[in-house]
Amino acid sequence: MAESAPVEPLPLDDVDLTDLDRFTDGLQPWRMFHTLRHLDPVHWQPEAAPNSGFWAVTRHRDVVAVDRDADTFTSTRFVNLEEVDDDQIAKRASILELDGIRHRALRGLLQRQFGHGVVSRYTDFLRGLTARTLDAALPLGTFDFVTHVAADFPINVLARLLDVPPEDNRRLIDWGNRIIGNTDPDYADVLLESPDSERYRDLPFRSPAATEVFAYGRELARRRRGGSGDDLVSRLVNGTPRDGVPLSEQDFDNYFLLLVVAGNETTRHAISHTMLALTRHPDQLDRLREDPALIPGAVEEFLRWASPVYHFRRTATRDTELGGKHIRRGEKVVMWYASGNRDETAFPDPYAFDVTRTPNDHLTFGRSSPHLCLGNLLARTEIRVMFEELIPRLADVRLGGPVRRVRSNFVNGIKELPVTVTLR
Repeated sequence: MAESAPVEPLPLDDVDLTDLDRFTDGLQPWRMFHTLRHLDPVHWQPEAAPNSGFWAVTRHRDVVAVDRDADTFTSTRFVNLEEVDDDQIAKRASILELDGIRHRALRGLLQRQFGHGVVSRYTDFLRGLTARTLDAALPLGTFDFVTHVAADFPINVLARLLDVPPEDNRRLIDWGNRIIGNTDPDYADVLLESPDSERYRDLPFRSPAATEVFAYGRELARRRRGGSGDDLVSRLVNGTPRDGVPLSEQDFDNYFLLLVVAGNETTRHAISHTMLALTRHPDQLDRLREDPALIPGAVEEFLRWASPVYHFRRTATRDTELGGKHIRRGEKVVMWYASGNRDETAFPDPYAFDVTRTPNDHLTFGRSSPHLCLGNLLARTEIRVMFEELIPRLADVRLGGPVRRVRSNFVNGIKELPVTVTLR
């Protein structure tokens, strides 16, 4: 494969990771990350009030260092850029915003459900679901890949895990869009930066949709409490955390909401970005078509390339040094996973989409830390099965119109991906 040219960097003074409109063209984020990695890899990014600014960590090795050191860089002050007070933390904290014993205890409630033994049992279900999804979409010829494939597939998996009827899928998708898309006017009930969002300050992502998710989850919990079900809701309401402290109603609300959001959004966007990459790199699609045995390994390149979550935040628990910069206790430290996934020191020719890339030490699910994505094996399996089933059916695939992206510097999402397919 010929080496790919890097993106054209921006002048350092032009970098602004808080300008959400820059994250809608598919190019400017990578230009900003390139500049920061080379000129200021631990960069102080000012923010508009009421936020106070943050350290942007953009090199692979520095992201790994922060992610692995929960003693110095805590999640308990929240993992998004929004700065919250103690009262908001008490009401909104999910498993993502916990460290230590309680984090491990709550994670342990569902850890087995996302392990190899259980996920491997879903393979036949996933293949059947994938076939039905593709049977409905591909004969259309030209269609929105997000709506008909990328969003439809993982939400059906989530419905199975939660043991809810498929007719609820559209509601689950809508809730995820409205919550994670809280900075996108196409999705948000109330934009995060709007003064009106203060009315919802105690809800996750300041989204009114959270109340609908809570009500739905509580009804499921009511029906399944005391039962013998093996679905995720039954596990939460009938299990006992290892620390012996039962889930409160608030714990359940926030855990359930996280499942609804994380179980849909990240896999959906990874699949969409992969499809876009294959339309733009037909030589790589040809390689996978000619040798399907490459697909399991190629999934890691799909994940690196997609980087469906741009960043997660930590907060310094003490004064420390990172990348030659002095970080003070209480300052926000933001790990830009997407930037680390294009770091030349970790990935030779990082701007090449190479389905044979190995090794592939990407950061898409975090590192080997307590906060490694709980559903990473399920996501890998979903993506693998999707493209094992899709690629053999395709003689050709081309973009059928403009690609529209989510207005967000948190989720690297595609809203609309029109494609035209020719079947074999």
